[in-house]
Amino acid sequence: MADYEISRDKEKEILKKLDARQDAEALRIKRYLEMPDLSRTPGSPIHAIVEHILNQPDFKNFDTIKTPEIIDSELIFELFGYPENHPERSPTNTYYIDKKYILRPLTTVMWHYYLGLPKIKKRMEVGETMGFFSHGKVYRKDEIDRNHMNVFHQMDGGFLIPKSKKTITIEDLQNVLASIAKAVFGPNIKYKFNPDTFPYTDPSLEMEVEVNGKWIEVLGCGIMTDNLIRNLGLDPAKWSNWAFGFGLERLAIISMELPDIRLLWSDDERVKKQLKLGQKFIEVSKYPPVVRDISFIVSKSFIPNDYFDLVRDTAPNLVEEVKLLDKYENSEKFGADKVSYAYRITYRSLDRTLTSAEVDLLHKKLEDVTMQSYGAVIR
Repeated sequence: MADYEISRDKEKEILKKLDARQDAEALRIKRYLEMPDLSRTPGSPIHAIVEHILNQPDFKNFDTIKTPEIIDSELIFELFGYPENHPERSPTNTYYIDKKYILRPLTTVMWHYYLGLPKIKKRMEVGETMGFFSHGKVYRKDEIDRNHMNVFHQMDGGFLIPKSKKTITIEDLQNVLASIAKAVFGPNIKYKFNPDTFPYTDPSLEMEVEVNGKWIEVLGCGIMTDNLIRNLGLDPAKWSNWAFGFGLERLAIISMELPDIRLLWSDDERVKKQLKLGQKFIEVSKYPPVVRDISFIVSKSFIPNDYFDLVRDTAPNLVEEVKLLDKYENSEKFGADKVSYAYRITYRSLDRTLTSAEVDLLHKKLEDVTMQSYGAVIR
């Protein structure tokens, strides 16, 4: 196994320009980039998942590659054939630093970097079998609830073998998924497979595991399409493959029955000592939620995912959920280009009780920044 790391010189150059900016989006992006990579933080269950997978006998000869967190948007969108109007290209879903560069939305970009390495090209020229992994933080604009964050961790795996040696089968996909399940949930985990459909693999499988008598979908895997193989510069007639990519938080939450994704980032020692794979998390203290509603009239150009980032900025790590209660238009009442939104904000700290007075101040601040940022009218 070899460990590769792609040069981050271009990323450092972009960061210098970002550091010179003081606008809200730049400050926000810098905070996200400064968050620790839990997949490389010893003691974190996210790191433990990565280590368990890398240490599986089936993967003992696989390489690892660490790629930049700031990438050229066309690198991933063109590679995966995203059409011009695809939602993932939109700033409503992806964090753009400028018109060209974005925060990495997928660790799947590893394929481009890995196959571009001179050493790897030489190995493939002589028909070697290639196995490789990549893991780290990824960034996508997302809703706010107990199971989702806009900064999370992903792991991708890939395997390439000359068809003169072997052609990958459904059974091979099942073996890959089973190895990962055993690494994360233990050797006695019960699992089953279902056919699935993914955009860039065909055939594809997804796996469910049994947890407390319930079957839960956890992993997907497939054989990359010929078009994607060609986009990677390979001949699909010569190379057989498998590929997977999944969020590490989801596996950690299932393994520990974790009630809130924010706990994975906690510095509270009472929390940290409990974050062990396979060990059910027992809340150290159930701090009560404080609920407030916000309703406002705003332009139809309003983008909810951007608003969620504003909520995160206004009450850092204190918002458990933002739930849409109502959205409606009334041109006579609001105006032809206006729309009304109503959200229920659940405030809850992971390590202390929030007072009503404290939440009232936070919520008033949210109302103020909503008006300032969007020209909204609070109802």
